[in-house]
Amino acid sequence: MPKYTVHVRGEWLAVPCQTGTNTVRWLGKEAVRRYMKNKPDNGGFASVEEVKFCVRRCKGLGLLDHDDTLEDTLEDNEFVEVVIEGDVMSPDFIVSKLEGFDLYSKYQEPEKDIYLDGHSLTTEDLINLGKGLYKIKLTPEAEAKVKQSREVIERIVKEQTVVYGITTGFGKFARTVIPTSKLKELQVNLVRSHSAGVGKPLIPERSRMLLALRINVLAKGYSGISLETLQQVIEAFNASCLPYIPEKGTVGASGDLAPLSHLALGLIGEGKMWSPKSGWADAKYVLQAHGLKPITLKPKEVMKSKPSQSGLALINGTQMISSLGCEAVERASAIARQADIVAALTLEVLKGTTRAFDTDIHAVRPHRGQIEVAFRFRSLLDSDHHPSEIAESHRFCDRVQDAYTLRCCPQVHGVANDTIAFVKDIITTEINSATDNPMVFAERGETISGGNFHGEYPAKALDYLAIGVHELAAISERRIERLCNPSLSELPAFLVTEGGLNSGFMIAHCTAAALVSENKALCHPSSVDSLSTSAATEDHVSMGGWAARKALKVIEHVEQVLAIELLAACQGIEFLRPLRTTTPLEKVYDLVRSVVRPWLKDRFMAPDIEAAHRLLVEQKVWEVAEPYIEKYRREHIPESRPISPTAFSLDSLRMNKCVGTDHSDQDEL
Repeated sequence: MPKYTVHVRGEWLAVPCQTGTNTVRWLGKEAVRRYMKNKPDNGGFASVEEVKFCVRRCKGLGLLDHDDTLEDTLEDNEFVEVVIEGDVMSPDFIVSKLEGFDLYSKYQEPEKDIYLDGHSLTTEDLINLGKGLYKIKLTPEAEAKVKQSREVIERIVKEQTVVYGITTGFGKFARTVIPTSKLKELQVNLVRSHSAGVGKPLIPERSRMLLALRINVLAKGYSGISLETLQQVIEAFNASCLPYIPEKGTVGASGDLAPLSHLALGLIGEGKMWSPKSGWADAKYVLQAHGLKPITLKPKEVMKSKPSQSGLALINGTQMISSLGCEAVERASAIARQADIVAALTLEVLKGTTRAFDTDIHAVRPHRGQIEVAFRFRSLLDSDHHPSEIAESHRFCDRVQDAYTLRCCPQVHGVANDTIAFVKDIITTEINSATDNPMVFAERGETISGGNFHGEYPAKALDYLAIGVHELAAISERRIERLCNPSLSELPAFLVTEGGLNSGFMIAHCTAAALVSENKALCHPSSVDSLSTSAATEDHVSMGGWAARKALKVIEHVEQVLAIELLAACQGIEFLRPLRTTTPLEKVYDLVRSVVRPWLKDRFMAPDIEAAHRLLVEQKVWEVAEPYIEKYRREHIPESRPISPTAFSLDSLRMNKCVGTDHSDQDEL
């Protein structure tokens, strides 16, 4: 018998259907009838027949025709909403589509599995789990460790031993011993009371990352969760049943209590939950629609860390900070390497020299990031391997050296790369760490209270990441200024013909400046702040949740500024034609022109910026250039050092003397 979950004025109703030949109108009326039945005043209606309504899917919000049959229109267990005429959308109903993401078209049931053991997860793995590319399984070793730590907890409960958070209250109530008969209630109360976050919910990709990371930490076997409960959490992940998790509310010690409590709340069948099948709905109905049961918590499965935090097994840890940190690190890595490509294209347009990227210069200041960035510039710019007609056109100009924004890219971009590598190392350690409290050491048969839940490590690292990556936007904005300023670029003002009639990139540069200015405020470290919480028992906190969220915002701004520079550089190329740049940079130009046409006159610019931004986010610019960079590396192509009047060398001096002598002889003749 098919069954549908119907939302009417803030309530979710399960409506069974005897036959699929019933119509959408029948489903709407039956849902209204059930709604009226549950209300003392019949919901304000005299009869079902007088109620006028429309019916739409929760998935995508598509309106349904009343005369269509259910078997032709809906799938079994599908979620729909009945909107009564005159009502606005219920404040309890959360639109399924968030932040412009086409969630339904992107999500496909994963066909591959990834085995988690709590020790070997990478930041790349977690990003792919967030994208829904894998289902999760535990390794046999992880299952054994989980069972062993659970046995310790069961022994504590059986012997009525007083252990913080297992048989006592939390935080200020740590000395309050809880009777055995109320231990289950203790755990549920903890989840409910700690689910106090505010703000927009995490998008499904980030919720999926958070849930996957919590599973990885539990798989280490130091939390005391039962294997049965952990398997239920994994089943929810594999079905993409994702709880409603507000993005704000964590102070990052002890752990991310509020967000992880919201995570646990959905898993026990309370609060809201999202799945590709249902959109947002009551958690119990979403789980039911996927054939899953709400988790029943056992002692220490919601356990908490320090005073007033989330549970040991489900709510205590730094997974909110760390999962967002993984996304920040991976996006930072992607934009940092593409920043080198964009800057190289700008250098070509501004007729800069390659001399500043000479191997010997960087060998005597051997920072790893600086050396790598200089190498990328050499692999992309004019050389015997990839000649550039643009470079050749100004070979004998009288310019002695370039501005810092061009000449110092290896030094500025390089430290951003090294910062990212440093932060990635910390985040990788964190996502494979046990961050619960108390810790369960099965081999010793005891639990120990500690402070691994404190988020200072990822918080400090992500503040540092924001500062380091921001500089890519700061220097990019200055290059945009040079491209737009005719006194610096020798190009038309604001990169457009008929200036005055057309404004070209004038306000695009203003946008870049605005984003850079915002970043300067966002780069103020959140981890230098601490507020005492939980009646002064948690008297020092990391504020790592804000560190992670603002790092992501800084990185997004960096991507957008570089998208503007990429468009400006490609527009500059138009004014240098018919001259051509190097093969790899021409490929980058062609990529941009596949989504954004040249500017012949003013037009709506925001879509162009978004298109270029999407190329960077999806790493398309890197995909085009990387083969050329790696070929240059692989083949050990000799470095080109063309003679230039602005680059002094003894060889060039001797050559000039020889040329001068020849001319003297000719004069004598």
